[in-house]
Amino acid sequence: MPGIVDEFFALKRQVDADVLTMQVGDFYEFFADDAELVAEELDLNVSQKSNHGSTYPMAGVPVDDLTPYLKSLVERGYRVAVADQYETDDGHAREVTRVVTPGTLLATSDADAQYIAAVVAGDEGYGLAFADVTTGQFLVTAVESAAELFTECYRFDPVEVLPGPDLRTDDAVLERLRERTDAALTLHDASAFAPGRAAHAAREQFGEEALSSVGLTADGPAVRAAGAILSYVDETGVGVRQSLSRLRTYRADDHVELDATTQRNLELTETMHGDRAGSLFETLDHTVTSAGGRLLKEWLQRPRRSLDELRRRQDAVQALAEAAMARETVRDELGGAYDLERLASKAAHGSADARDLLRVRDSLGRLPVLADVVAESPALADSPLADVLTRPDREAARDLHDELAEALVEEPPSTVTQGGLFRVGYRDDLDELIERHEEAMDWLDDLAAREKRRHGITHLQVDRNRTDGYYLQVGQSETGKVPDAYREIKTLKNSKRYTTDQLDEREREVLRIEAERGDLEHRLFSELRERVAGAATLLQDAGRALAELDALAALSTHAVGNDWTRPELSTDDVLDVAGGRHPVVEQTTEFVPNDARFDEGRRFVVVTGPNMSGKSTYMRQVALVVLLAQVGSFVPARRAAVGLVDGIYTRVGALDELAQGRSTFMVEMQELSNILHSASEDSLVILDEVGRGTATYDGISIAWAATEYLHNQVRAKTLFATHYHELTTLADHLDRVANVHVAADERDGDVTFLRTVEEGPTDRSYGIHVADLAGVPGPVVDRADEVLAKLRDEQAIEARGGGASGGDETRQVVFDLGSGSLKGAVSTGAAGERTSGDRGRTADPDGGASGSLPPALESVLSELRETDVTRIPPVELLAMVQEWQERLDD
Repeated sequence: MPGIVDEFFALKRQVDADVLTMQVGDFYEFFADDAELVAEELDLNVSQKSNHGSTYPMAGVPVDDLTPYLKSLVERGYRVAVADQYETDDGHAREVTRVVTPGTLLATSDADAQYIAAVVAGDEGYGLAFADVTTGQFLVTAVESAAELFTECYRFDPVEVLPGPDLRTDDAVLERLRERTDAALTLHDASAFAPGRAAHAAREQFGEEALSSVGLTADGPAVRAAGAILSYVDETGVGVRQSLSRLRTYRADDHVELDATTQRNLELTETMHGDRAGSLFETLDHTVTSAGGRLLKEWLQRPRRSLDELRRRQDAVQALAEAAMARETVRDELGGAYDLERLASKAAHGSADARDLLRVRDSLGRLPVLADVVAESPALADSPLADVLTRPDREAARDLHDELAEALVEEPPSTVTQGGLFRVGYRDDLDELIERHEEAMDWLDDLAAREKRRHGITHLQVDRNRTDGYYLQVGQSETGKVPDAYREIKTLKNSKRYTTDQLDEREREVLRIEAERGDLEHRLFSELRERVAGAATLLQDAGRALAELDALAALSTHAVGNDWTRPELSTDDVLDVAGGRHPVVEQTTEFVPNDARFDEGRRFVVVTGPNMSGKSTYMRQVALVVLLAQVGSFVPARRAAVGLVDGIYTRVGALDELAQGRSTFMVEMQELSNILHSASEDSLVILDEVGRGTATYDGISIAWAATEYLHNQVRAKTLFATHYHELTTLADHLDRVANVHVAADERDGDVTFLRTVEEGPTDRSYGIHVADLAGVPGPVVDRADEVLAKLRDEQAIEARGGGASGGDETRQVVFDLGSGSLKGAVSTGAAGERTSGDRGRTADPDGGASGSLPPALESVLSELRETDVTRIPPVELLAMVQEWQERLDD
């Protein structure tokens, strides 16, 4: 006969899991290495279990306490198999009923979505599917490029990813998925991704017409990804297929393109340091339900491009803003609602208890109340809010609410097997059992009083425990008064316990009734829970409606409290913001508003100004105003007209990539390349200090070339912050370029950053002043001032035609960047010799023109003269510059 430990090892061999826990009576137990692992991870005590003469470490947790331990293990990255115990004719048997993974963990207190993703490579791109088993959400899409793949994965932030067979050998894609999502990568059965099997699974789950109705081809990569997720959900035994009732497809271009870099740079859901506090979401999150917060985050990460949908949201936000009392009533009512999407999944899984079903009842009961609040407010009645509340089937919602209200008691027990769940009047056969049980209990309740009167015993009580059952307990001083019918069953220090034939009979009757009632109530409750699970679509619709109402009310609350304005949305090619502010920074500082203007004749704005003066904040606030407008929110501005954009792209910093071994300049060039390939004339581009990661002339060249490419080829609305003052001359050569600068006031050597953005370029960087503000030691700052003054003096001498004296050899090459032609070269040698020339000619020391440039330089200059920088992609131009530089160095 195999022992418990043998059975444990046999079950462990059957599953692909890191840890197995096996039910043994009232405990879930871990053995051997698994016991030591969980003891270390979860601070459990370890004992020893004997098995055929050997001993093994053992750790355990009560059956009712397993969930938090599972959650902790899964959050630490472990796949945990659960083996449940069931009764057989021979006693007990056990089988693995589920494998809990990051993507199949139902028991979570985290309000965020917990998507499991599947990614499949196709002939023309990638198919993606995202499913949240905690809410029943199931979405599929197809994208054309790896960049779009990473963007969508970053946007949904899955906790677990199932890469298709074709991707498992693509280390570059897998590595980027790890970097962008922090998800667990699981190699699911390759056959689950096969087109025929996947399409069959999708049709079986969502219906025969589901695929064609959402425009998916049965053998396409998106369907293969969807089928793989359904297979995985089945294999892990999470048991929520019933809640995955609706397949939704979406197109990536339905939403504003926000790549992973942009989401991080704009700090949408977390700051650059990984904190939620200080993010845009944390600032706007006035939601009162977990589902509302989840939806608001989804809106921020996936802004819309539908003008109709955005105006509908704006109308709702405005109506709530104008009806303050009704808005607060709505928020109060929503505060009593629960997460219906997750409750539907718990019901489908079979883990919802009576209290969960009461939460379903209470949440459904909010719908008619909220509908009345909206109907009774003139401002809300004519708004889209009324439509939001009509999306769920109101009649079906009322019927389910009423059934739950009629069925369950207000304070049910925590378990569903002991009875006491249902109200009197729900079922006649149950009522009969309840009546018999109450009669038996009344008899037991009165027993002590009757026995005291009959036998004159003062210290007598009737009680019950698991060991002795029902008993009569008599104090030691009165044990001489007990009648012969009392049979002693236990002696205690100060009393004795007895039973009688009549008491034993009543106890057997009570136990029979309780067992019968428990079985009947459990069966009735399972049927009731199954009906709730069958209404998963209804609950998801109702939950989504409540969440949308909550998210809209949160946006309205923030708009009212922070003096935000409704932006004018259009499909026109315009962006005009008056008195714009940064939505997060304004919460903690007295913010200086600034304007931003783009139109057909003003597409590229070069932003100059000192470090720490606010250039980056200014550019980010413009991007966030556009993003908020395309969420449907009001915006932090006095006035704003926003033409819809198809994408927002930013190139700001490279903090995390440095830790991953890529240089600042390489990251900068990769991100710049992505923008130049992805942005369109309908995009908004934010570039901060492009080219600063390399030598000055290289940096200026790259920045200049990128500017021309964006201006001439891409034509995106662009904000470009730079310290290269040479780039301010772009406005003299390119029609749609304008200069603005962040103003500073310098008086008596003191500099004050005014934070105001004014037209025109700046003429100074104030770098030494910034060093002083940053706490650089005084002697260093003073010496920097001296060196700067000397350099300026030497520059002035050069400008007047004077020579330089002494020092190492330096070279200066000056280009007319507007035409791309070389204007002159200056070289100062160790003895102070000076040469100057034009287009390949050099000067004789005596002043006469003689000779020519060295062959290498002449060759480079010849190629440079033939190069049209306006037609060459910046990264290719960078390679050419690097080659020229190497030839000159040689």
